[in-house]
Amino acid sequence: MKQLSLTDSFEKHRKKTRKEQFLEDMDRIIPWQGLVDTITPFYPNPQGAGRRPIGIERMLRIYFLQHWFQLSDPAAEEAIYDSRAMRRFVGIDLGTEPAPDETTICKSRHLMEKRNLGEQFFHLVNEYLKENGLKVNRGTIVDASIIRPC
Repeated sequence: MKQLSLTDSFEKHRKKTRKEQFLEDMDRIIPWQGLVDTITPFYPNPQGAGRRPIGIERMLRIYFLQHWFQLSDPAAEEAIYDSRAMRRFVGIDLGTEPAPDETTICKSRHLMEKRNLGEQFFHLVNEYLKENGLKVNRGTIVDASIIRPC
């Protein structure tokens, strides 16, 4: 279990959103270690000087967020900063570390696309979801507008 942040302890009237529930279900159902094992042979090996690559599972989770919520690389970075549910899903505590920047997200996504891993992941994940009685569907958000009388 992850440690609660200071903001978690002050929210007395908080309600769990559908997004939070969805991400909790995906966290529980998806076999993350199996997917990580698929990427490991292609992922950069941290040797020598220089910036260390961000963890495979974290980048994989961001990759899935991008597909589930139709996020571009810059939008994914911003969504992680903006959404507590997404930060929790990815495993980022802004009190101790920043979110991966859009360039890092882009490079990770290109690595997966170059090896055609995305297609493999989604077939695997759909099987796991089916086994657990879940299905991911696309939806449309309708924007409401206020129309003032003339």
